[in-house]
Amino acid sequence: MLKLDRMRNYGNFFTSGLLLILAAIILLPLLVVFLTSFASDGTTQSVLPKNGWSLSNYRDAWGRGKFLLAFANSTLVALTVTSFQIITSALAGYALARLKFKGRELLLLIVLATLVIPFQLLVIPVFLVLKWGNLINTYWAIILPTAANGFGIFLLRQYFQSIPIELEEAAAIDGANRLQILLQVMLPLARPALVTLFLFTFIGEWNDLFKPLVFTTRPELRTVQLALAEFQEQFTNNWPLLMAAVTIATLPIILLFLIGQRQFIRGIATTGIKN
Repeated sequence: MLKLDRMRNYGNFFTSGLLLILAAIILLPLLVVFLTSFASDGTTQSVLPKNGWSLSNYRDAWGRGKFLLAFANSTLVALTVTSFQIITSALAGYALARLKFKGRELLLLIVLATLVIPFQLLVIPVFLVLKWGNLINTYWAIILPTAANGFGIFLLRQYFQSIPIELEEAAAIDGANRLQILLQVMLPLARPALVTLFLFTFIGEWNDLFKPLVFTTRPELRTVQLALAEFQEQFTNNWPLLMAAVTIATLPIILLFLIGQRQFIRGIATTGIKN
């Protein structure tokens, strides 16, 4: 028994060490970007700034890149898309999880099939639909194409199925209808899955360059990633300034994930694959 416990301790020690090494490999590029952004000489011959540390790169990058407007646009788009996806995913996920109707399994397969279709393949028909609706060069052009998502529907469908049906039956006996059961019983219990969907969607929209690049041309609609791409074209040779801009664009996402990581991990861990 003592030998078995010792082998388990060795195994846990090896696993922890391997995970620390992998984490260091993944975080090393981020550390290089962060340290480079403080260089004050405009060039980088080493990871650590040789001529002192300076915050001037962040001040210059914020002003030259016009990130205030870009942050406002990205926040508006990301929050709106996330809200739409949570609403559509909750309604569709609950219907696929609990309602009995003909063709439910086929509809689920169609939802899952949409996950393997890259958005780039749909860009021409989506563009034509947006042009027909006079939505090109508006906020709706970068909101509506991703207002519903198969991943979110599947995620919430799986989580709803993990909730005991007896809770719904008790609410129904008390006189609650389907919508009340969804809003007052299912959604509060599905908070980890909702946080997971929120993080996935918000981060995806914040990092999206394709939709703003294709569907908008007005400078006042620039998002963070579009502003960062234009900034890179202008200051390719000034690496500290460019790294400061990258840090500015990345920091909100890192902070958001750190805030919601506990619910995110719980949502992934408790979402089983049930039929």
